[in-house]
Amino acid sequence: MLAVLAAFMWLLVVNAVGQDSANMSAVRGSFSLSPYRVGERLSYNVSFSNFPTAAHVELVIAGRGTYFAREGIELRAHVETLDVVSAALYSINNDYISYVDPATGLPFRTQQVIRDGAQASNVSGDATQVASASALPAQQTANGVPGVFDFVSALYRLRALPLAPGSVYPFVVRQNDNEYQAELRVMGREILKTSTGSSNAIAGQVRVRGNKQANDYQLRIYFTDDEWHVPVLITAQHPAGEIRAEIASADLLAPSDSPATAAPNAAIASTTMPPLKGQRPIAPSNPAAINPGNSIVVRPIGSRGVLPGLPFGAGEELNFNFFLGTAPQPIGKASFQVRARAKYFNQDGLLLTTMMQTTDAAQRLFPVNDQISSYVDATTLLPFRTELRLQEGKRRANLLVNLNQNVGSAVFDDGARLEIPVGTHDLLSVFYALRSFDLTPPKRNAVSLLINKRPRLLIVTALQRQTIEVGNQRIPAVQLSLVTDDAQGDRFELRLWMSLDSRRLPLRLTASTPLGPVRADLAIIPVTVQ
Repeated sequence: MLAVLAAFMWLLVVNAVGQDSANMSAVRGSFSLSPYRVGERLSYNVSFSNFPTAAHVELVIAGRGTYFAREGIELRAHVETLDVVSAALYSINNDYISYVDPATGLPFRTQQVIRDGAQASNVSGDATQVASASALPAQQTANGVPGVFDFVSALYRLRALPLAPGSVYPFVVRQNDNEYQAELRVMGREILKTSTGSSNAIAGQVRVRGNKQANDYQLRIYFTDDEWHVPVLITAQHPAGEIRAEIASADLLAPSDSPATAAPNAAIASTTMPPLKGQRPIAPSNPAAINPGNSIVVRPIGSRGVLPGLPFGAGEELNFNFFLGTAPQPIGKASFQVRARAKYFNQDGLLLTTMMQTTDAAQRLFPVNDQISSYVDATTLLPFRTELRLQEGKRRANLLVNLNQNVGSAVFDDGARLEIPVGTHDLLSVFYALRSFDLTPPKRNAVSLLINKRPRLLIVTALQRQTIEVGNQRIPAVQLSLVTDDAQGDRFELRLWMSLDSRRLPLRLTASTPLGPVRADLAIIPVTVQ
C-alpha cells in the first residue's frame, strides 16, 4: 500500500493485530475473560496530519453462542475513511468478523468485506491454526501459548493479557497471505491526555521482526489500567504526519454481565458475512454504562439502557428568556417540552420539542420563529426522527431527517443519505442527554452531534462548581463548556450551568456572538411530572 491512508490502514489493522497475538503468546494461562463482554461497542476517531477526522473505526462484541457448529464469541470491526481522505486519498469501507474460542481467544472462522475504492470483495473461511510447535517461532513456543490470529481476534486477545510493565509479548498474526512475527513491549504506566480528557493508561510499543518499514512508524498503543484494558489511543509516526486513533465512545456492560454469564445468542448458520452496520441489535439483559479505566472520561455514544433513571419525565416544560449584553429586557424566549411516551412512527419513544422566537423590538428588527421536534428512543434518548422548521429573517427552511442508529445512517427529506457514527444526537436530544452525564469537575464527556448535515464531536467539559443567581434564587450549579472538534470549535464560547440536584436543570447558557454576549436564563424552576 503506497498511499498515505493505505499505510495508515496497514498500521491500524495489521499492527494492531500483531499486538494481540503477541499477548496471547505471552504466558501459559494468562487469559482473562474480562475484555470479552457481549454488547461492548468501542468507536474511534482517526486523525492524520492536518485532517482531524480522517477515518472512523468501530469494534463490537456482537454475541456469544453456537457458530458453525461450535461455541464461540463473535467479534466485529468496521473501518472507514471519511470526507476529504476518502474522496481524494484513499477510500476504505471495510467490515471484518472473527469467531473465537471462548476459552483461548483463538479464531476458528474469519470473514471480511473489503471495499477498496470501486472494488469490493467478500471473503470467508476457517482460520488455520499452527498444528505443531515446530512450526512456531522459538520465542512464542517458549512462552507456551501458540496460535495465529487475524487482526480482530488479536486485538481482543492482547487485552486479555496481564500487560505487566516491562513484559514482552511475542505473537504471530496472519492477514490475507501475509504473516507477521512481532512483539508488544509494555513500556509502563502513565497519565494519558487526549482530546476527551485524561486517564490512567498502560503504554505499549509494537515492533515487527525483520520489518524496518513497520518499525519506523513507532507504533504505540495505550490501554486503560484496569481489568478490561480498553485501547484508548493508538499512535504512529508517518513521514507526512502523526496518525492518532482516539476513542470517541465506549458502550460497555457492567462487570456482572460478563461473557461467562451472558445468554448465548442464536446460532448462525450463514457462511457469508452480513455487513457490520445493519447487524441484529445487541440487547444485553442488564446493560449499564461504566467508565473504562480509573479516570476515563469518554461518554458512551449510542449505548443501550444507559439511562435507567432520567432526571426528567413526560410533561416537563422549561422556559428561557434571552438577553443581549447587559440589557434588562429579554430579546427572545424559548420553550422546551417533553411529550408523552408513546409509539411514534412505529417506535417506542419520547417526543421532545422546542420553540424559539424573538420578542418585541427584536422581532421587528430580526424575526426568529424556530421549531424543532426530536423523536427519541425512550431508553437511550437517541433520535430516530428530527423535524426542523426555521424562520430567521427572510430565510425559511424545513428539514426532515430520519436516523437509523443501528446502522449509522441519516436520510434527509431531499433524498440525501449520510453515514454517521452509531449513537449520533441532534441539537435537541443532546440538550436532554447531557443532563444524565457524569458532570463531576474536571471530567469530560464526548458525544457525536449532527450539525448542518455533518456529524461533529461535541465535547462537554465540567469546569467548576458555582452558585449562581437565577430568578432571584441562588442555586448550586456546575459550569460546563461546550466545544466541537473543528478548528474553531469554541468560537462562540458556549457555557452552560447545570443544577446539582437530581433534576439536573439547565439554568443558564451564555455565548459570544457578532452582536455581543448573549445569555439565556431559565425563567421558571419547573416541577418534573413523572
